[in-house]
Amino acid sequence: MLRHPISIYINWAAYDELSDQVELTEALAMRQLDELLRLRKHGVRFDYYVMDAFWYARDGAYRIWRKPHWPNGPDRWLAKCLEHDVKPGLWVASNTLARMNCPPTWRGSFDPSGGFDGGLCCFYGGFLADFVAMLSEWAERGVRLFKFDFANFDAAPAPLRAVMLPSEIRAANIMAFSGALKAFRAAYPDVVLLAYNGFEEVHSQAQTDLPPRKVIDARWLDVFDAIYCGDPRPADVPAMNFWRSKDIYSDHMGRLYEFNGLPLQRIDSSGFMIGSTGTCYYRRTAAWQGMLLLSLARGGWANTYYGNLDLLDAEAADWFARAQALYLPLQQRGQVWTFGGWPGSAEPYGFGMADGADILLTVVNPSQTTASVSLPAARDDDLAILFHDAGYRPTLYGGTLTLGAEQMAVIGGGRCANEWLGVQNDVIIPSTIQPIEAVFVADGDQAIEATITPPTYGTIRVLLRQSDTEGRAKRTSGGAPPQGAALDTLLTIEAWQDDHAFVVNVNYDKAIWSGLSWAVGEIAAGKLRPGVPIRIRCVTTESAPVTLRGELYHVLYP
Repeated sequence: MLRHPISIYINWAAYDELSDQVELTEALAMRQLDELLRLRKHGVRFDYYVMDAFWYARDGAYRIWRKPHWPNGPDRWLAKCLEHDVKPGLWVASNTLARMNCPPTWRGSFDPSGGFDGGLCCFYGGFLADFVAMLSEWAERGVRLFKFDFANFDAAPAPLRAVMLPSEIRAANIMAFSGALKAFRAAYPDVVLLAYNGFEEVHSQAQTDLPPRKVIDARWLDVFDAIYCGDPRPADVPAMNFWRSKDIYSDHMGRLYEFNGLPLQRIDSSGFMIGSTGTCYYRRTAAWQGMLLLSLARGGWANTYYGNLDLLDAEAADWFARAQALYLPLQQRGQVWTFGGWPGSAEPYGFGMADGADILLTVVNPSQTTASVSLPAARDDDLAILFHDAGYRPTLYGGTLTLGAEQMAVIGGGRCANEWLGVQNDVIIPSTIQPIEAVFVADGDQAIEATITPPTYGTIRVLLRQSDTEGRAKRTSGGAPPQGAALDTLLTIEAWQDDHAFVVNVNYDKAIWSGLSWAVGEIAAGKLRPGVPIRIRCVTTESAPVTLRGELYHVLYP
């Protein structure tokens, strides 16, 4: 298992063949390797470079690279990684075909009903022995990390389904797969193994409004160095800043896996993803600094970084290196803990790290109000605010930190108190936010509306929440980009004075592959006619029965 924190670059999001049409090629992969080496010169730490999904040919059982994308195979990439002391890694589907044709050796294990092109039984037929032999072949060529994705432990061919219970099949698959990887680890103890989709016991990686629950068997820690807790996506906590909602999602899932008995050091939050593809909603580097700090603050020793490294210029690289230099030593030497409420409940929360007097507290207020949180630290004169979003200025008094709505901040103590990281200028927090009394009434099954006399200045913030018949968040999706429909056409906020429609500013105007259960928009009150009522209408296109709830806030920006 890992003896210290590591930094892993994974090139997914620099390309995207699931929610976009940007393909993985040798040219793209080598360009990102060059960018990795450029960032290293600025002090950014990268220990591994993982080639993510779809590097392999359809025929070849992970032994042949896809052509024409890799005309000469991986030799040039492997050689350059090893030349520069970058450990190469490979993505593999754990036991699904994932766009491969079933090799003859695996056919006795094949289950065509297994999903994502079919599953493979791990305890029957020739799949597992050949799969582990393949891992060994790549390990002999210098590969030092494997990312296992899309496991399906319910897979079994028809003859077995006729004589075994589903629970027996699942248990036998897990036992065979885990045993084989334990043996592989014994043969290659320096190879890092990461677990991704399919290792959870129940589908746990969608909603964040559910109560804490058991979702994963912590015994997988006997096999894997780290277990991821979900691809970055918006939480079921409404946020005007779409990117902060994604931060809240990753924070919540990390807390959920901690609740399941996984030490924070063993959780891969996969929370840092920049890029110009659909998987990261074309964010490029929007709000990337806060995203990086939270990914480090969660404490996982498998620090993963996804996407387009070419988007980080020299100034960004220097800042990236400073953030790593501040957090990584505390990850390794110090204690790591969580405090405050649950992110998915919109309660202020944080992550702490300490090594003696040196302390870092990374805190988020996910609510739509200015809120305070008690800090688990020493006196205020030992602490300093090191970083915060622009707009509202956080305050620290009497061991209590006060943050604006949707705001994050970093607090340092001891030697960390002198490490000023600056202000995140592309996330602007209101200086004040107050509820506006309003009664939303149903307008048919798919809309609600309210009429108010608007304020004469500032901004009106509108929140729409969508829930199912059981009161849980209900996500609507129009599909993945580039063909998917933008969510602001599916969950719509409209505003009128008399017959004149006003622009509602939104940040969720994206094709969101994971769906969205809320909408947030803002109306500039100064553009409205004073004293004339404004009608605000929220509409859903969701076909399933849903309940809509609306909220209004009066917001002032600095």
